[in-house]
Amino acid sequence: MNLDRIKASLKARTSGIKATRWVRFSLVAVIFILWVIWMGNPWLALALFLLFDIYITGYIPFTWWKKSKNKAVKTLMSWVDAIVYALILVYFVFAFLGQNYQIPSSSLEKTLLTGDFLFVNKTVYGPRVPMTIVHFPLVHNTLPILNCKSYLDSPSTGYHRLKGQRSVESGDIVVFNFPAGDTVFSKVSNPDYYTLVKMYGRENLALHSDELGEVIYRPVDRRENYVKRCVGLPGERISIVDGVIHINGEPQAMPESAQFNYFVQTHGQPLSEEYWEGLGVSRDDYSRAWYRPQESDYAAMESLGFTVGRTGLMNPIYLLPLTQKMVESLENDPQINLVFQMPSPMGEFLFPDSQSANWTRSNYGGSNGLWIPKKGVKLKLDSISWPIYERCIRVYENNPDAHLEGNTVYINGEPQSHYRFKMDYYFMMGDNRDNSLDSRYWGFVPEDHVVGTPWRVLISFDKDHGIFDGGIRWNRIFKDANPDKN
Repeated sequence: MNLDRIKASLKARTSGIKATRWVRFSLVAVIFILWVIWMGNPWLALALFLLFDIYITGYIPFTWWKKSKNKAVKTLMSWVDAIVYALILVYFVFAFLGQNYQIPSSSLEKTLLTGDFLFVNKTVYGPRVPMTIVHFPLVHNTLPILNCKSYLDSPSTGYHRLKGQRSVESGDIVVFNFPAGDTVFSKVSNPDYYTLVKMYGRENLALHSDELGEVIYRPVDRRENYVKRCVGLPGERISIVDGVIHINGEPQAMPESAQFNYFVQTHGQPLSEEYWEGLGVSRDDYSRAWYRPQESDYAAMESLGFTVGRTGLMNPIYLLPLTQKMVESLENDPQINLVFQMPSPMGEFLFPDSQSANWTRSNYGGSNGLWIPKKGVKLKLDSISWPIYERCIRVYENNPDAHLEGNTVYINGEPQSHYRFKMDYYFMMGDNRDNSLDSRYWGFVPEDHVVGTPWRVLISFDKDHGIFDGGIRWNRIFKDANPDKN
């Protein structure tokens, strides 16, 4: 009898439904079922009954406000209804298909420019199932004005990536969450906590807690977004010799977009902003070196090719990043006296601290190269390997108690001679090699930090110009954001 009543009730509720609502429900149901199959969790299919009620039966009074006689209520709720639907749609698009991203720095010029707004495709490598479930829509990690967290740490889920088109490949431009961004100061998130500790020490930072704020932890998907080029894949050994990347001992072709810092000296006249703009250099990327050497330095400067006047005055010198093509253009310009590549400085805080004392950003990785962890591969654990892979094992792969005693590594209280990695890792670098905070400084990128790859430039703004004075780079709209992969 109860079953007959349910059938009768369903028949009564569906008899007057317009055909358009059935069509809309059918389309939504097909998309939802495909999404459930993609997610690989059949329990999610139970939500199909809720969709059926929303579109067809209407047992749950989601649209109660439509029957209200109060016009103000109907107007307000119609706006709320539209906004909720829009936010749900945006949430699913951003979580599973892709989202917009702004290029904040020049680390990938000339491929991606400062001011580019990109659409990042998450389906290429497969989207991550959201790990931080509750967060304010359209805000990454900090609420504007209030300057507080835009998310709740719990509930949360573990890392799971849906099936994508392919894995990360060498040469891909990749958007990822900054691995070292797990710990930051609440008032100063850049540089990250670890960099500041290296620079100033914990004791000095504690004295400035009022300016820096409290130390906070950010979950993986709430860490700052970075964009770099993948130059090293899991299982490979990477080294850099005189600026050239070597993989497993083999030199790799230098990308046309690769840039290094150079000194450029003219024959006497300074160069205008229009000159540098014509060369493709933005105002923030070049600076004039106001240098007056001591008389004892004259011979050394002249031996490098610089022109030094009798009074110690020097013709204008500029410091800026240049591609090889730009170098050749300057060398053929009669206004230019010298184009000299700036040597990489010693003593930078390079990864890993235990081995990088004699490395520079242009000569990196030592004679054997730096091995990039690969999922399922065992690593021998000892006092040499531990400082390099400690963070991967202890932090990224969630073994917080892992530590080194003497020459023995302990994990979960047990001595371990080897460790099998649970994830793949990548080595990322910027094309602007001397002006990029990348893997040379903070290490490997775990696969669970990978967000996606840029697809197209949506729009691009040139900060050196006003909106109506060349501020919009029209030639970059819908331009391929990863051209080297085609």
